[in-house]
Amino acid sequence: MKKLLWLIIAVSAVSFMAGTASAEKLLLINGAGATFPYPLYSKWFYEYAKVDEGVNFNYQSIGSGGGIRQILAQTVDFGASDGPMTDEQLKQAPGELLHIPMTAGAVVVTYNLPKMSKVLRFSPDVVADIFLGRIKKWNDPRIAKDNPGVNLPGGNIIVAHRSDGSGTTNIFTDYLSSVSDDWKTRVGKGTSVNWPVGLGGKGNEGVAGLVKQSEGAIGYVELAYAVKNNLPASDIKNKSGNFITPSIESTTAAVNGKANSMPSDFRVSLVNPDGADAYPISGLTWILVYKNQPDKVKGKKIVEFLRWAETDGQKYSTDLLYAPLPESIVKQVQEKLKQINY
Repeated sequence: MKKLLWLIIAVSAVSFMAGTASAEKLLLINGAGATFPYPLYSKWFYEYAKVDEGVNFNYQSIGSGGGIRQILAQTVDFGASDGPMTDEQLKQAPGELLHIPMTAGAVVVTYNLPKMSKVLRFSPDVVADIFLGRIKKWNDPRIAKDNPGVNLPGGNIIVAHRSDGSGTTNIFTDYLSSVSDDWKTRVGKGTSVNWPVGLGGKGNEGVAGLVKQSEGAIGYVELAYAVKNNLPASDIKNKSGNFITPSIESTTAAVNGKANSMPSDFRVSLVNPDGADAYPISGLTWILVYKNQPDKVKGKKIVEFLRWAETDGQKYSTDLLYAPLPESIVKQVQEKLKQINY
């Protein structure tokens, strides 16, 4: 699986050609945005080319902020974001934009401590104060309290964060704002924030690279990027007081907590949910499409792909460490797709 993740994530932009259809007859559908779901989207585009040989998806993994900008400018056929668009952003759109949830994933706190064999655990306030720059050493008493019996190194903590507009950042800062009043007041949440400390990397792959090359570093990435880079994924204490390992199961538990109260526009946060087994830094990721499609042929093909991804495509999620959407949400999405006009 790690080899598969390496092959998928290493490509900066993806374009899958159907094997039997001639290039001249392929319909090109352009998308751009989130790096968070990129491994899964890549797999979907590859598999869907076997279902519809006449469609070629070109997806640029440039971050959620870029995806939002490009769909607003209508330079792509669809955008992708892990952070829902704000009311202000939606007002800037030349038409009504829909948020179509595609999958759920975990944002993990990862680090580089080569001599540490046991995966570390962190309480919410400790995570917040590390990224606020208040906890500066790995052997800080508060980290030690979360990890009894662990021989922590005494080196400096190097914080790594995103430098680009990022839905992964939106999920992570949404979480920090929900567990730390200081973070909420001083920094807040969003796809881009003014980081108090640290080094910036572009994309999930950029943050993973910074962590991997810097001993003593700590950062946040989507779970698949930690696995691909052989980096640890910390256990995080959830709202119920349990230290939870990020996984498909614990992400699913977070999604299930919202499944019965999903808003009609699907713009919802999954962070810090109720549930004894729920991983607290989980999030949905969305495809952004216009309700009124300017191109009839492309619009029809986009909807057909989205219907496939919401149903048959969900079976590819778990192998790539994403949580399939619950059936109740899939049914809601299928009804929403009926609203798209060609």
